Amino acid sequence: MPHVPARWMPARFALAAIALTVIASSAAADWPRFRGPDGEGLAPDANSPVRWSENEHVLWKVDLPGAGASSPVVLGDRIYLTAYSGYAVPGRPKGSIQDLRRHVVCLRLADGGQVWDESLPSVLPEPERIRDHGYAAHTPVTDGRHLYVFLGKTGVFAFTLDGKRQWHVDVGGGTSGWGSAASPILYKDTVIVNASVESESLVALDKTTGREQWRAGGIKESWNTPILVETPDGKTELVLAIRGKVLGFDPASGERLWSCDTDIRWYMVPSLVAHEGVAYCIGGRDGGGALAVRTGGRGDVTASHRLWCIDQGSNVPSPIYHDGHVYWIHEGGTAVCADAKTGRIVYEERLPRGGRVYASPVLAGGKLYVFARSGRGYVLPARPAFELLATNELQGPGVFDATPAVVGNRLLVRADRTLYCLGSR
Repeated sequence: MPHVPARWMPARFALAAIALTVIASSAAADWPRFRGPDGEGLAPDANSPVRWSENEHVLWKVDLPGAGASSPVVLGDRIYLTAYSGYAVPGRPKGSIQDLRRHVVCLRLADGGQVWDESLPSVLPEPERIRDHGYAAHTPVTDGRHLYVFLGKTGVFAFTLDGKRQWHVDVGGGTSGWGSAASPILYKDTVIVNASVESESLVALDKTTGREQWRAGGIKESWNTPILVETPDGKTELVLAIRGKVLGFDPASGERLWSCDTDIRWYMVPSLVAHEGVAYCIGGRDGGGALAVRTGGRGDVTASHRLWCIDQGSNVPSPIYHDGHVYWIHEGGTAVCADAKTGRIVYEERLPRGGRVYASPVLAGGKLYVFARSGRGYVLPARPAFELLATNELQGPGVFDATPAVVGNRLLVRADRTLYCLGSR
């Protein structure tokens, strides 16, 4: 059909064309889960701003109904995120843990205005102190029809996109002084939750009813969000890290397919990334470690499928794979690039005026975006030669622990009780 200028169309057809354009552009901008569509922090076609400040390239800034370290997710013209209020909110009186509530919040992408806020009582007891991250660190996930939220021992919830609760499931009552942070993912008709803190389990729930489909045990000291990897033979595996091992599962049944030693003796927080059937894992404190393992094996694949293993990694932020290299930020503020085939460190550079980094980097349009807890934001080219394109400052208030979301040419950046939308007008 040839292009017809809108001014020549009847009004109703012109409006329909505009609506279709908006829908198409919104779908292209969706960021439906932790670290984006594939869980790998990639928005290759985005053109996010390189420089910003409190007074430059801030399209809007809004206060949230509570604090949190969870990331925003985006579907069309709506933003969804979680928060907590009533107790131990930074910058406010401590209050009583009996008043601790969780919030599932929907905002407008255009201006940050609140659409709805579903407030939920917390299942107690919870630790009276969560180190650093608070009580809302799990990022929601959406399939375009419903929103699925994991809130630790308070459970897993399904909501309609207008905030109506569909079901609620308990996946365990365990707690930790470091909180609980793994975000849910979707596989076909199931919601899969890493409930390591709550029950040392991976749990798959039916999306429609919440009924448990399978459970896999032995998930110890694991705070990372699982990823789905296409193996060299075209099958799909669910991969995550626990203390000392990377594990591969059949996401349809929960069967453990393989394990690979990491030589990392600490708990595992960063999520993995994958490319062409190879999974890349970092983790561990005090330097930590990193490795690459080829998926698709069976049993203990340490000798047969582990491609390389080095003693440099990161304890909190997840890595990025791009164009033959793996990039990560050590939580102490050092940027690292490694050759994906060999593990050879290409560069290791301290970020200027660097501070602690808990948020995972994202890649937008060939550039890496890194946020320190202080609100300092760094932009680096995603190539195997260190260069700093910009250092930017946001003021908060609060700490910047949440991984940003990339929405078209905008960045959504969270600081505890505040959400920024960065971009060009």
